[in-house]
Amino acid sequence: MKLKNPYIHSILILLLFLTVAVLLWLTKHNIFYLFNFGYIGISISLGIFLFSRKYPYARRVVQLLVGLYMLVYLGIICRENMQIEGFWYYLFTGVFEAATIHYAVAKIFGPLLFGRGWCGYACWTAMILDFLPYKIPAGPRKKIGWIRYIVFALSLVFVGALFLFGIRDKEGIMFTAFLVGNAVYYGVGILLAFLLKDNRAFCKYICPVTVFLKPMSYFSLLRIKCDKEKCVGCGKCRKVCPMNVDMTDNSRKRENGTECILCMECVKNCPKNAL
Repeated sequence: MKLKNPYIHSILILLLFLTVAVLLWLTKHNIFYLFNFGYIGISISLGIFLFSRKYPYARRVVQLLVGLYMLVYLGIICRENMQIEGFWYYLFTGVFEAATIHYAVAKIFGPLLFGRGWCGYACWTAMILDFLPYKIPAGPRKKIGWIRYIVFALSLVFVGALFLFGIRDKEGIMFTAFLVGNAVYYGVGILLAFLLKDNRAFCKYICPVTVFLKPMSYFSLLRIKCDKEKCVGCGKCRKVCPMNVDMTDNSRKRENGTECILCMECVKNCPKNAL
């Protein structure tokens, strides 16, 4: 994936998000969606532009702009549970709002276009974890990815039980679950990062959202590819990849291919500009 013209790519991303913003505004009759997706689009397009200008913290800028907006404004101030429990909650109520729209755009259908871009640029959990010291994994991946499916199932059972047993004040419980859930995610994520010497250990083994993201990102239109004529097989791209992806393999079945978060570390560190 070559970002040869920063203005074109930035504008295309902005137009995409503005299109979604306008469509949701007109169909849902709520101007919030115009602001919401417009803001996110501007943030991401700014990050792409900064990256093309070789600004070293381009991705971090986007992470903070989008991650803090979703965590603090949408989550805490607006009291919207944007975690997976919020998705199940709105799904059970049959309302296409808030978390269901968020998941549809960012984590279910969106990955068909931009893969795991959410994980690299917008996730508020990873936003904090990426500031930890183990940016390059100290060892090979552990075979404990099955834990994410247990967490995924538990989140579904938790929300389902609220409806099954007719629990009152579901909205209050969902807000509390958002606060407690985030605290647990940060705690577990930081603990795992230090234990396994890998900032992204939580993303690889625990995060339930990846159950949606991984299968859809397999078909992603936006992918980093390797120019075999330029590649000298130095292995630097694999060494710096926080998700242990083999970027030298252009096939859909490349090792850990659905784990790519488009962080661009491999592109920045390739000595031959082969990526």
